[in-house]
Amino acid sequence: MLITKNAASQLEKTLASVQWADEIVVVDSGSTDDTVAIASAYKAKVIHQDWLGFGPQKQLAVAKASHDWVLCLDADEWPSEKLTNEIKDVLNNPQAEAYRFPRSNRFMGRFLKHGEGYPDWSLRLFNRQAARWSDDLVHEYVQTDKPVAALTGDLMHESGEDIALYLNKQNRYTTLQAETLYKRGKKAGWGRLVFSPLLRFIKFYLVRRGFLDGLPGLVHISIGCFNSYIKYAKLNELHRLEREK
Repeated sequence: MLITKNAASQLEKTLASVQWADEIVVVDSGSTDDTVAIASAYKAKVIHQDWLGFGPQKQLAVAKASHDWVLCLDADEWPSEKLTNEIKDVLNNPQAEAYRFPRSNRFMGRFLKHGEGYPDWSLRLFNRQAARWSDDLVHEYVQTDKPVAALTGDLMHESGEDIALYLNKQNRYTTLQAETLYKRGKKAGWGRLVFSPLLRFIKFYLVRRGFLDGLPGLVHISIGCFNSYIKYAKLNELHRLEREK
């Protein structure tokens, strides 16, 4: 299952990679390009749903599937040949109720293999009777109280975005993250603003060897560190605006 909006430039490769599936469900939130036409051409079941947020939108797509076992992809992702074969084996003889696998992210023309960009473990294959998407509007995740098994094939992720578009998306994400933290009553002082990005850089660039991905690795991790800083800055601003009311 997939959720989409104006994904025509990416969707065809994704849909072609899962033609072996019994059913493809696409929940679209109002595309104005050829997204729906492409999905229909690949025999997907297309459902319109106004945007609910990432978690609720994906959970709705899961609920619309005809089968309990679901593979959840984004419109710019596709399973590698190795992962496809592993998934088929699992579906023929599942040994767990949920499976995660590494995701390889393409950034600045390179599929990252270290740092924050890899392995980027993603739980995307599960029995919906035992797992579900969280209600988070951004940075959603699959919730389950069952043991999670691991596959070794890569989920390939190629957004096709340039740095300007990538930064625009990150700006939206950090706003949603700050709003979510604010609603939960969380606060952030100067210490969190300073040390969260610093510790993030040490973890992903040095400990997890992001430097081995060259310049794309450095830029990717630097943006992640800035996101951490700006998320808490926005959270601080929300509390300031509350006090000034």
